[in-house]
Amino acid sequence: MSQPGMPAGIVLAGGKSTRLGHDKAQIVFSGSNLLSRTVDLLKRHCSAVHIAGRTSAEHGLNVPSFPDSVAGYGPAGGIATMLRLLQQPCLVLSCDLPLMNDLMLRRLTNGWREKPDTALMTTFQQEDTGYIEALVAIYEPQALPLLEQAFVDGLFQLNRILPEHLRHHLPYPRSEATPFFNVNHPADLSMLRQMESVANRTWTGPDPITTS
Repeated sequence: MSQPGMPAGIVLAGGKSTRLGHDKAQIVFSGSNLLSRTVDLLKRHCSAVHIAGRTSAEHGLNVPSFPDSVAGYGPAGGIATMLRLLQQPCLVLSCDLPLMNDLMLRRLTNGWREKPDTALMTTFQQEDTGYIEALVAIYEPQALPLLEQAFVDGLFQLNRILPEHLRHHLPYPRSEATPFFNVNHPADLSMLRQMESVANRTWTGPDPITTS
């Protein structure tokens, strides 16, 4: 029932940011861009960190980076690429989650260590809606054949590729959904700037987003 050690950390950064209109990974929030911020967060919870969907020349960080082995498969393609390369459990985190924090990742890794042996994906699930956070999840290397077969079948949605009986869910209420806020549209970025402005006016201690 338990999992030893730490998973590898994977930052998903291969999206085209077409809805936002510019590269979301380079958005600066609370002093650093979202890609760098996500890398630093994962370093505190993983054995090593890798960036999926980009090359090292595209970001300038001292982190191994790998383009997707096949383009056009979305986040599922990046996850499959990294599972194939690393052959170990991977904690996957999208780079567009500026409010994700240590507390949630500790809960994720602790839940993963207690997962059933049959679970190939450990992820958060919103209690009210049943929605799963497929881009804040730990994937087992045994999930790779399912991903590869799904691509052959033209299926790319992670929640459909890995059905419920192969997932270990960590429930959370809607009132605790803030860490899963993502920046996909200009309105999201505007909201993020408003939150940042309020935090800068009211907080004088350590960064409340990355500490717990």
